Amino acid sequence: MTRTVSPRLGSYAALAALGLLAALAFGRAELVAFAAPFALFVLLGLGVSREPGLQFSFALAADRVLEGEEIDAELRIGAASPLERLDVMLPTSAELPLEPVPLPMAIRLAGGETRTLRFHGRCTRWGAYLPGDVVVRTHDRFDLVSHEGTVDCRVPLRVYPTQEQLRALIDPLETQVLAGNEVARAKGDGIEFADVRRFAHGDQIRRINWRASARRRTLFVTESHPERNADVVLILDGFRELRRDGRGTLATAVRAAASLAAAYLDRRNRVGVVTFGGQVSWLMPGMGVRHLYLLVESLLETEIAHSYVWRGIDMVPPRTLPPRSLVIAFTPLTNWQITEALLNLRDRGFDLVVVEISPLPYVDPSVDEARRLAYRLWLLWREAVRYRFARSGVPVVEWRDDVPLATALEEVIAYRRYTRPA
Repeated sequence: MTRTVSPRLGSYAALAALGLLAALAFGRAELVAFAAPFALFVLLGLGVSREPGLQFSFALAADRVLEGEEIDAELRIGAASPLERLDVMLPTSAELPLEPVPLPMAIRLAGGETRTLRFHGRCTRWGAYLPGDVVVRTHDRFDLVSHEGTVDCRVPLRVYPTQEQLRALIDPLETQVLAGNEVARAKGDGIEFADVRRFAHGDQIRRINWRASARRRTLFVTESHPERNADVVLILDGFRELRRDGRGTLATAVRAAASLAAAYLDRRNRVGVVTFGGQVSWLMPGMGVRHLYLLVESLLETEIAHSYVWRGIDMVPPRTLPPRSLVIAFTPLTNWQITEALLNLRDRGFDLVVVEISPLPYVDPSVDEARRLAYRLWLLWREAVRYRFARSGVPVVEWRDDVPLATALEEVIAYRRYTRPA
């Protein structure tokens, strides 16, 4: 803590020194009597001033909460020696407001006393926070010397984004070799009906379709589709974000990615995340509840990083994008780099789906004629980008945060149902 002196200390010292010098110069004893109280006050103030022995601790009722939930917090302050006045302030952010509002407050503590301040907050936005940075200032009995500084009592708090209930998911075109809930396109041992064909040598007896065999008077067997798992990779556009009134394209993308990750993991699929932008980060595909927490925590650290260095999708490790994986990209399509990277993935044979988080609610056409023309050209450029994806057989669905995510997924499912894969 930094030690500072009050302006009164300098004034009193100057008056004492002036009185003593005047007494020596004029030989008047009454001037010494005039300066003595000021000098005594300065000596006593410096004598009783010492480093305050304070103990601070900040605690939260939980270290992981969901977006929109409430949380309780406690700030405990202890003093080893008596304190005449202690100013305390607990800074907060707009995403984590506390009630009552922690304004600067002055308290008095006796020796060995512990004071507890309780707060109640609401987590308004997902993210990783470190609340508990306390700003303090102590005053001595004569208010001549003060100690001020910042006490680090921060504790980690992770606010998970809310998840939507999704009844239907995008089925991957290709599956992997492990067992899961996805119906494979190939034929094998399973419970999903595929076809009926004539009996051949080597077929199992339990696969014989007795009804078809009785009608045709020859043996027929039933073929099935096996149940396999799939690899799903979620790509988040980290090049640029459009924001307004506390909402933004990146926040919408993170909520959607968290919902899809939880839904696909429930179906025993492997899910990975790639944040592609100025900084490229990734998480290898995995399964299980533990991997879901890793996914969500990696999404909480997603942020926009500006860079003038072009980083291609090739710098992502190959294991992050396994062959025959389903790639779902969340992007506002406001940067040509993400467009080229996604088309590169499609050219490499990946099953790609683009969820376009519409930036139109965050952009207003100006009343100026030149800016209106620029806005119309920008809309035409976006149509050209969608056309490039359509030529490559990539479904692009426009989605706004005020529309359920399930609606956008249904559009993709319908497109893939009636369109032959490229």
